Amino acid sequence: MRNFIIFFLFSSFFCSAQNFTGQILDASKQAIPGVVVYWKAKFNQAVLSNENGEFQIPKTATDNWLFFRHQSYVQDSISVISLSAITVTLKELNTDLEGVVVKGRASFLDKLSPIQTEILTSKTLAKAACCNLSESFETNASVSVSYADAVTGSKQIQLLGLSGLYTQTNFENIPIIRGLAVPFGLNSIPGTWIQSIDIAKGVGSVLNGYENMAGGINVELKKPEQSDRLLLNAYVNNFGRAEVNLNLSKKEMKGWSTALLTHASALQSGIDYNNDSFLDLPKYGQINVLNRWKYTDSRKMIQFGARLLVDNRVGGQTNFKSRLETPNLYGFTNKTFRPEIFLKIARLFPSKPYKGLGFISHVSHYKSNTYFGFKPYFATQNSFYNNLIYQNIIGTTQHTYKTGLSFLVDNYDETLGGLIRKRQELVPGAYFEYTYNHIDKTVLVLGIRDDIHNLYGNQFSPRLHFKQDINANNTFRLSAGRGFRVPNPYADNFGYLVSGRTVKIEGTLNPEVSWTYGGSFQHDKGKFNILGEYFLTSFQNQLVADTEHPTYLYFYDLDGKAVTKSAMIELNYEASKSLEFKLAYRYTDSRQTLGKPFDERVYLPKMFVAKDRILFNAAYALPYDKWKLDFTWQWNGRRRIMDPKDVDSGLHGSYNAVKSVFAPDFSNINAQVSRNFTYFEWYLGAENLSGFKQKNPIFEANDPFGSKFDAGMVWGPVTGATIYSGFRYKLQ
Repeated sequence: MRNFIIFFLFSSFFCSAQNFTGQILDASKQAIPGVVVYWKAKFNQAVLSNENGEFQIPKTATDNWLFFRHQSYVQDSISVISLSAITVTLKELNTDLEGVVVKGRASFLDKLSPIQTEILTSKTLAKAACCNLSESFETNASVSVSYADAVTGSKQIQLLGLSGLYTQTNFENIPIIRGLAVPFGLNSIPGTWIQSIDIAKGVGSVLNGYENMAGGINVELKKPEQSDRLLLNAYVNNFGRAEVNLNLSKKEMKGWSTALLTHASALQSGIDYNNDSFLDLPKYGQINVLNRWKYTDSRKMIQFGARLLVDNRVGGQTNFKSRLETPNLYGFTNKTFRPEIFLKIARLFPSKPYKGLGFISHVSHYKSNTYFGFKPYFATQNSFYNNLIYQNIIGTTQHTYKTGLSFLVDNYDETLGGLIRKRQELVPGAYFEYTYNHIDKTVLVLGIRDDIHNLYGNQFSPRLHFKQDINANNTFRLSAGRGFRVPNPYADNFGYLVSGRTVKIEGTLNPEVSWTYGGSFQHDKGKFNILGEYFLTSFQNQLVADTEHPTYLYFYDLDGKAVTKSAMIELNYEASKSLEFKLAYRYTDSRQTLGKPFDERVYLPKMFVAKDRILFNAAYALPYDKWKLDFTWQWNGRRRIMDPKDVDSGLHGSYNAVKSVFAPDFSNINAQVSRNFTYFEWYLGAENLSGFKQKNPIFEANDPFGSKFDAGMVWGPVTGATIYSGFRYKLQ
């Protein structure tokens, strides 16, 4: 009887579950191995196609919808109504070694990546004016943006509680905002050029270099073969800022395409709403042009282009014109000139899509002439970047690797008053990254890179990333690794130079070295998405920019601990296709050891880093996006600032006597409404609707040439509410 029951059960199973077979090919009829094949709602029972592209999967009577997924091809699915063998053709992703851009939701977490990555699509960028990269994160909970000071108009970001200095910012995997370009780099990438933005948290892949310490921002620009034939955008706000952007693209014959991206912006009106005799925003004019060409066929991709940036700024006291015309007034002037060229080549293997060879090269010249009052800061950087990447499999597509060689050359020449800093960096490097991928459910990435710095010797950077799908709704990630960068004290702390402080360098400045550890948990359930994360960055060495003494700016190497902890929980709810909500809370604890000028070691919270931040965003759209409404509220908690009594006295005496003085918390409200027509979109919006402004953002504004003058102690908005309007005109 027992044997009969067992036989009956097995017979029932084989009767209800039969093997279903098929083959998977690409557009050129070549077999695709390593494709994940699974029935709907049965991802945990997935199988892989073999080297001939063939697969075999059990099918029951209830299995009617079959899915196919591969990292190099567009995901597809078919309805199965019989047991007849099938042949499936998958469309290759047009990644060009640049990353995959998925359209649809405004922003989403990359479900497949082992690195915690959020992708902001063009839909997110349209929620605000997004005149440039610095204004692209207004609805994002991970990245916060603020002015670096009250005079120059330069902006800085924070990610994981750390300055943007420790976040590697790339243009399509080319490091672009680094070195001397940091002060105005975020202002130099127009929003209309951007197709998407990837925000990766924690140490990044070894492929992109050693400078990624706490995160990475990769900006994907509009692709020539995918862009609108014409995009015209104009913007104006109540302060007199005006911008015009014109993008043109053309698909040539025989695989060629080209795009011309142009930008012009200016602000020439003088604004001093707080009546401190200083312009709230500098007057400026910027011209920005990029031309790129692309050729693609089944076996290769070639892309090259050139860009030119010219930016001139004038700020300071309201009646300042120039150092010659108004020598008794404090003025800030900056002239930036940056030409650059880039080349990207990829060798493709149609019969082996997992295999590839890529080469990236970038050459740039950056020249910036700046005056802070009568103090000159002349800076030049010439950079040459090369990266050769090869990828393949070890046996099967479950085991892949990427390896390559890189070479970076930087020539720096800086003069600040009588201080001169010159250096040449030559950094050849090699790296290897192994990936274990079990049907995209379990992914382990182990990377090592070794860079030989001509000034600082051998730098070894191990990195680890791990992702585990617990089930279809729950995913957790872990990461750990070492980062390394050579600091540029003047450019990295540009805002602090707008002051009467005496700059002092204590001892020899060495490279910054950090270890970053972190993890996250992601839960997806229907229309809900919940994310929780925690990251810790510990510095073995860090450049300390010490502003505790009100009349001095000290630079010195860390002597003690420097640790930043960052935790966030974020809830996304898609109530319908037309209505989305986002609510997030971030906690940050960032501390650093100070006191070397007085031979002390005091562990203090870093200035201007808010411990708490809350963001709420709601977006509503009528069918076909005819009308779109967007609302964002940000609450920024208290942060440590300089004690005004220290400014009055000119000396705090001892770091042990430093008082914990905090700036008040404040809210920031942004809103936008837009109306879509067939080829035309009009938008009207407002930023900082509450009108909150930091009172007296400039210390001793009445004595700008005195030792206590300081415009770098900014912790809140400098201007009040901003009202703007604009339009976008497109021809596809």
